[in-house]
Amino acid sequence: MTPRANWKGLLRVGELVCPVALYTAVLTSERIALHILNRATGHRVQRHFVDEETGQPVERDDQVKGYEIGVGDYVILEPDEIAAAVPESDRMLTVSAFIACREIDDIYLDRSYYLAAGRGAETSDEESVYPLIRDAMRDMKVAALARTVLFRRLRTLLVRPHGTGLIASTLHFDYEVRSVDEAFQDIPGGGLKDEMIDLARHIIGTRTGHFDPAAFDDRYEGALAELVRAKSEGRRIEAPSRPARGTVVDLMEALRASAGQKTPPGRPSGGRSGARRKAG
Repeated sequence: MTPRANWKGLLRVGELVCPVALYTAVLTSERIALHILNRATGHRVQRHFVDEETGQPVERDDQVKGYEIGVGDYVILEPDEIAAAVPESDRMLTVSAFIACREIDDIYLDRSYYLAAGRGAETSDEESVYPLIRDAMRDMKVAALARTVLFRRLRTLLVRPHGTGLIASTLHFDYEVRSVDEAFQDIPGGGLKDEMIDLARHIIGTRTGHFDPAAFDDRYEGALAELVRAKSEGRRIEAPSRPARGTVVDLMEALRASAGQKTPPGRPSGGRSGARRKAG
């Protein structure tokens, strides 16, 4: 079955224009969905909105959105007011700039969509615009920044070559991405010996592989599916044993063990290395 496009419009780069369509690249519908049930009856539970002061249910027609400007003080926004304030879509995905792929910070990437060539090209030259843009971007190793109204919001998208087509990713706004300073402030500094760095590089080198998403296992979904099967069949499922967490007592010994090397003769086992004291 042909997938349904999330958005259809025109891709514009200067005076070059071609029809395009956005398709969801990542699906979550195959995940196991769990419902909330009444333990006593086994019936599904429905969710209702209630007034937090009176405790009375609020019907859908009486529900309205609001923004809190003070404690308990809200500005009410009617649906038609919100609709009037939202930019209208002109169905035009306009490229504002091209940037080197190496400059892209992945933390800003939000959700990805396949940006496919759409139907409706009026001339053969217009049909050639899409592959022309794709190939030129791939040759120059660049991505495009483009803007359009998507899902009632003006969004910036990052467009990159992907296989025989293009992929467009919505971007987080800068104010949405938290600073790393607080998260990384407790990470210890340097003081590591060259030998330690060499051993770490050796360990990484011996474990270098390739990115293969097909090899990734969704252990949560698998365990949940097995639990559902076991309970529906009346079987008892045993919880898997948890691997013991190792403790690094001597960093140099742990590095040598990971690299398949033995502790040099005469070196006592255990204890803390000088480098470990500095790092800690």
